Amino acid sequence: MPGEIQLTVQTNKASFPVTGGQQLVYVLVEALPSGAVADVQMPLNFSLVLDHSGSMSGVKIENMKEAARLAIDQMNPQDIVSVVVFADSVEVVAPSSAVDDALAVKAHIDKIRANGGTKISRGLQAGLDELAKGMRADRVNRLLLLTDGETYGDEETCRRLAADAGKRGIGISALGLGQDWNEKLLDDIAHASGGTSDFIEEGNPDKVLQTFQREVRAAQGTVVQDAELILRLVGGVIPRAVWRVTPMIAKLGHRAVSERDVQVSLGDMERGQGQSVLVELLVPPRQTGAYRLAQVEISYDVAALQLVKELVKEDIVLTFSDDPALTSQSNPYVLNVVEKVTAHKLQTRALDEAAVGNIAGATQKLRAAATRLLDMGESELAQTAFDEAERLEKGQGLSSKGTKKLRYETRKLTQKLDEL
Repeated sequence: MPGEIQLTVQTNKASFPVTGGQQLVYVLVEALPSGAVADVQMPLNFSLVLDHSGSMSGVKIENMKEAARLAIDQMNPQDIVSVVVFADSVEVVAPSSAVDDALAVKAHIDKIRANGGTKISRGLQAGLDELAKGMRADRVNRLLLLTDGETYGDEETCRRLAADAGKRGIGISALGLGQDWNEKLLDDIAHASGGTSDFIEEGNPDKVLQTFQREVRAAQGTVVQDAELILRLVGGVIPRAVWRVTPMIAKLGHRAVSERDVQVSLGDMERGQGQSVLVELLVPPRQTGAYRLAQVEISYDVAALQLVKELVKEDIVLTFSDDPALTSQSNPYVLNVVEKVTAHKLQTRALDEAAVGNIAGATQKLRAAATRLLDMGESELAQTAFDEAERLEKGQGLSSKGTKKLRYETRKLTQKLDEL
């Protein structure tokens, strides 16, 4: 039935100036699951894949175990869960089974001890094998990976396993604890599977608990699956970039379906949250008047209601005017989104330039990002950016903690959009 997704489209201006050349237009597309799916509740097929290497000893492993126990407590009896631990070897401590005996699952978690090295691919493979036992179209399939260290020699295997998981509809939440893990690898694992990656600062036990609880709630809130956005453009309109805005900022890879069609995978959507996408378009000159320059189409499934490839569409219509009083008016909501995306973009480019030795360029972009963050009221993140710029100027190089904080926390700037 129609109406499972509410689709709205806004641009950065109500009216655009008549010019002699191309101009940049920002289009904000917001897709929100509607009340039609408010009562959808799909059972989970969930695997916890946890690092128990020697570096996890002490407080870290105790916090991890407590977080895992709380995650089990959040699940329903009809959900399926498995628990896998890995170091340089792997062990399935709780095989895939229904959560109708939570005490037994938690008893297995209690026995986890820290020892050995780190081999992430072995944990991923075992977790995916356990998920395969409970795979069904009407279940939400998720794998939560937590590690505090780097894996060696099996990075490409991890990426391949993540890509295979994505093809099977298994999103991986890749979580790094502390400072000594490979953020590029975890980002790649998350991206390839259609999942997410995040940074948990060491020394804050509540953060581990909150992150595990958030991941379970997000899986439980899934109501729409396999959403895809297609942007159908008229001749001369060029897509420059596509950014996911909510739930977190990320540059989305888009591919040309045809000469004028661009497709972007959105994945799953949660009840009450949905997704927002910011599209940067280069638009050719137009005379005064209103023009339909593109159409947004989103296809999606709702497995719980046996709905497949449902469609919702919305036209992108731009008005061009030669009246400065009209063209000077901007949409503050869309511009606020653009500012947040730009702050994330600046720090990303700064880290990339620092990695290739362009210290001057990296420093400049970090300071620019810090200024924008200050203007947004993000004083702690701004200070981190200033501190990292100062380290570069002193020849000390970027700190692991600072770069991870910037990389992951600027992704979450748009989580406060509802407060605008």
